[in-house]
Amino acid sequence: MTCPPVLDSSAEPTVGGRLLIRLRQDDWLAQLVRFALVGGSSTLLYALLFLALHPLGYLTAHITATVLSSIFANELHRRLTFHADERVTWLRAQWEAGAVSLLGLLATSVALGWLHAAASTAAPGLQIALVIGVTTLIGTIRFVALRWIFR
Repeated sequence: MTCPPVLDSSAEPTVGGRLLIRLRQDDWLAQLVRFALVGGSSTLLYALLFLALHPLGYLTAHITATVLSSIFANELHRRLTFHADERVTWLRAQWEAGAVSLLGLLATSVALGWLHAAASTAAPGLQIALVIGVTTLIGTIRFVALRWIFR
């Protein structure tokens, strides 16, 4: 029976290893990258939920998908983006980030309402693209609030 090779701790980390080390830091740039990755994953969840619920109507699908994807994003931001799981409770994170998410829900609902009034047969893909655009702007505000205001 052979033993597995011992890892050489003096070996230079790979590019991927260096990137992971860098992304685990707590400076604003590493947090911004993690924030964007969480935002992307929660946007994907939003899109899947929106498409699944779209037969119920665009507004019902939008509100439900926004609430569920926001809860998901808030928890990932608490644990991964800001490494705050030991100092911020789940409920507090949902309350603080949820208040900012409410602004996003209102803005995206208004934008979807405008699109529905202008083109009531707009494809779900166009509706999702509009929400992503508005959410990107709101996400920037949300990052600032979570990083520097609610810290």
